Amino acid sequence: MKFALFFGNRGFMPGELITGARKEMIEAVTKAGFDYLAMDENLTRYGAVETREEGRMYHDWLKSHEGEYDGVILCMPIFIDENGAVAALQDAGVPILMQAYPDEIGKMDFKHRRDAFCGKFSVTDVFYQYRIPFTVMPPHVVHPLSDAFAQNLTDFAAICRVVKGMKRFNLGCIGARTTAFKTVRFDEVTLQRYGINVESFDLSELIDFVNKKKDDDPAVLAKSKRLEGYADFSRVPVQNKLTLAKISVVLDEYIEAYRLDALTLRCWNEMETILRVCPCVLISELNDRGIVCSCEIDLTSAITMRAMALASERPTACLDWNNNYGDDENKVILFHCGPVAQSLMDGKGAVTEHKMFAKGDPGSGWGTNEGRIKAMDMTFSNGFTEDGKLKVYASEARFTGEPIEKEFFGCGGVAEIPALQKKLIRLAKGGFKHHTTVGVGHMKYVLEEAFGNYLHYEVIKIEE
Repeated sequence: MKFALFFGNRGFMPGELITGARKEMIEAVTKAGFDYLAMDENLTRYGAVETREEGRMYHDWLKSHEGEYDGVILCMPIFIDENGAVAALQDAGVPILMQAYPDEIGKMDFKHRRDAFCGKFSVTDVFYQYRIPFTVMPPHVVHPLSDAFAQNLTDFAAICRVVKGMKRFNLGCIGARTTAFKTVRFDEVTLQRYGINVESFDLSELIDFVNKKKDDDPAVLAKSKRLEGYADFSRVPVQNKLTLAKISVVLDEYIEAYRLDALTLRCWNEMETILRVCPCVLISELNDRGIVCSCEIDLTSAITMRAMALASERPTACLDWNNNYGDDENKVILFHCGPVAQSLMDGKGAVTEHKMFAKGDPGSGWGTNEGRIKAMDMTFSNGFTEDGKLKVYASEARFTGEPIEKEFFGCGGVAEIPALQKKLIRLAKGGFKHHTTVGVGHMKYVLEEAFGNYLHYEVIKIEE
């Protein structure tokens, strides 16, 4: 991540404070592991922007570096001039983090007093008037070299990754919606208006490509070896394992040919009845290597999965709101047949035959990656399209790691969610589906800021 640095000034304020701010901000950004761009400090007094003319100078400099930076840090060492800041950043086109310096007790004389606490409101108010989106985080004033600002930078970088990665991307939809699942319907044109380009493929084409692959194809053999190392395939018949490898190779070919950034897959029941496999473990493996994939043609779940993967830089998963956990009203078992990334599981998964398909058609469902989701803090989110809008929610919880009886098939985990019952009512009344998506860590603020402030999704609050 690279941030463009902006430093503000105001003539009658003590401008000597700017020089120190420049050094401290550069130190903070590089110490946090990020890169930066800064306009030549000799172009203006103290290397800061004060007037509209200096703002235009910064604007043109920023424009000359378009595409090189992921966000802007607007540093207010003092009560800065808001007009120069607006002229400089009104066309930035990326997230903007507002940072204002704190005053220090014992340094409140005119030579040292900053008044940035007040000045920050001056800047945010004018940016609001100009409809320039920006990000503010607690605390209201913060020193660049503090631990609090280091966390601000981490969160801001996550916001920038989500915004950059979600503004325009390709999502592959392989197969039509399963007839029984109207819950996963979506509006492709609405998504296009949000920069989400859907490439749709008929499942019969994938099946044909798979059937044309030879068992001794080097790509198939290499994929088979990779899958054997990824999960426990010891129970899977050789031919079913080769078929899974062929499907994985074909999915890779789709990804490469159409430059797909994410996928959703029709996972039943043609793959089971025709190809005699269940692609759960393939979805798991895709997510573990950074290619978001949801099952059951739940395309909007792939959208929130991608956002969380960008924010956390970790795999995500699409799960069912599946079972109560005894009498605890704040706990739920989140489950799916086996598409959970191996790195989110507590131990290596075992590839088995899908018990639902085996019940009526034995031998037709090899490919579920069974196991348990490990204990961790997590964020859950999902969305749907309605009336030309993409509506999403985000909330935070944790997987507890509590036991689920071994007879419970698939991959599940016990999630403890504060005020779960009230949230479930809001989800039900709000039109959300039986799926949610989960990501590692607490990202609610990051997602809501990226979704609502910069990407213009409609954020639905499900909190109390």
